[in-house]
Amino acid sequence: MTAAEAIAFAIDQLDRIGFDVGSTRISIYRAGGIIVVVAAIYAAAHFASRATRLFFRRITGLDATQRLLGEKIASIAVWLLAVLIGIDILGIDLTALTVFSGAFGLAVGFGLQKTFGNLIAGIILLMDRSIKPGDVIAINDGTGNTFGQVKKIGIRAVSVTTRDEREYLIPNENLMINQVENWSYSSRNVRIQIHVGVGYATDIRQAEALMLEAATGCKRILADPAPTVWLDAFGDSSVQFIMQCWINDPEVGIGNVRSDVLKRLWWLFKANGVELPFPQRDINLRETTALRDVVIALRGKPDGGGDAQ
Repeated sequence: MTAAEAIAFAIDQLDRIGFDVGSTRISIYRAGGIIVVVAAIYAAAHFASRATRLFFRRITGLDATQRLLGEKIASIAVWLLAVLIGIDILGIDLTALTVFSGAFGLAVGFGLQKTFGNLIAGIILLMDRSIKPGDVIAINDGTGNTFGQVKKIGIRAVSVTTRDEREYLIPNENLMINQVENWSYSSRNVRIQIHVGVGYATDIRQAEALMLEAATGCKRILADPAPTVWLDAFGDSSVQFIMQCWINDPEVGIGNVRSDVLKRLWWLFKANGVELPFPQRDINLRETTALRDVVIALRGKPDGGGDAQ
């Protein structure tokens, strides 16, 4: 028996193990063929998708957002083409599914509407460039607004990483329909407000000069726009100022800049004798007849004088 005859005999034996459903034969041979075709189509589509990503990443004429958008569209096209080729190779007759197509389409529509909505929303975000990888946006973590850097815009969600290395996966559709605070949309400059109070005996011109010195000494604070100091209010125990400082790297953090400026200001205030505020209260006691009677009773001295019995 030749090799071709042996292969034909093996195929015939595998095809015998099965059953018929109408005019369709279901056997081990046909099931194995389907598995091989599906695996080959999947491997080819996966390789083609990676190849398109590498191709777009080598195009230097596009920015990061345009490259990512091209990768997503090309990847979707590759997988759609792979599905169509697989259907053609397997010889699946789509007309046979006409009876079930309406119910199947309805089920897919209800079950995957959020998935398709997030997919379209992600493509729109990349097209209008309102949110890009590397942007710093404010998000709500349940306890209040915090900020994080956009690391990746995926098919379903946007990955945002905060300074404490917590990663949020926000559905693309949420960023489309909800208000988003983007700190680096048109400009990366972010203003930081630092509240400072000094005692009422302080020379406010000297205090302002020391605040500006502390701000300009921080490397991350920009020289243009220059830091400024505003007199905010006359408080109960202090004269209150607001320092306005600008940075252009909010993804590195804001609290550390505020801490650096306040530490510098602490030592400058100490070195120049600037009074730091503390709560102060004035208490005035008014003498009344009732108060005088209480004091006399506590002393044990009646109105006529003399010691109490």
